[in-house]
Amino acid sequence: MERKELIRTIYLYLFSLIGLVITVIGLVNIVNLGLKSFIFVKADQPIIYPAYPAKPSSTPADEAAYNSAQEDAQKKQEESQRERTAADALAMIIVGLPLFVYHWKTIQKDKKS
Repeated sequence: MERKELIRTIYLYLFSLIGLVITVIGLVNIVNLGLKSFIFVKADQPIIYPAYPAKPSSTPADEAAYNSAQEDAQKKQEESQRERTAADALAMIIVGLPLFVYHWKTIQKDKKS
């Protein structure tokens, strides 16, 4: 085998492997996200520790508003984290799958000829 052919073959197999690994990682993240969203719903729930005792000057209405605002902020943070995970996973699949398919088809075409 000529040196250029060897380098080309190594390149094709390497980038095919890289594309496959990126795609698999993206798919694993999507499956993980789906499992946490629909089956293991408590997996992403944070542990909320009790708040510090309220100051003597605060009223129960102030405490309730504060607790409600904290819960809303926590829910928004969880939603944004899930969206970031989904975006990362989809980006990996969108980049990795064409990378793998192109290089693998090139390898198969070279084997036939």
